[in-house]
Amino acid sequence: MKVHNTLGNGFQEVIYQRCLVIEMEQVNLNFGREIEQKIFYHGREVGTRRADFVVENKVIVELKAVVQLEDVHLAQAKNYVVAYDFPVGLLINFGATSLQFKKVFNPKYHPAPHKPPKS
Repeated sequence: MKVHNTLGNGFQEVIYQRCLVIEMEQVNLNFGREIEQKIFYHGREVGTRRADFVVENKVIVELKAVVQLEDVHLAQAKNYVVAYDFPVGLLINFGATSLQFKKVFNPKYHPAPHKPPKS
């Protein structure tokens, strides 16, 4: 929200990405930007995709700078959480007059079973 409140809407997505890098660094969040992930179909690699951010190795963040979020943007964010096998993602749109955001969930996510510590 701080980035949107400071810049407003109307910039390209990459400008908002760069601002979020600054904000996440200031609060010491562990993150990766444009992390490439392989996409598989029936066990065969068919391509790669890059989510805008992977934060704390727990949350996929996908940014947009469009006038209005559409179903295709939501589908893309959902596909990323599945492809990266994360439980949750965040879709943020800086292009609208008011900041838009949606939390997305991975319906296929199954956490690894807890293993007892070795003695």
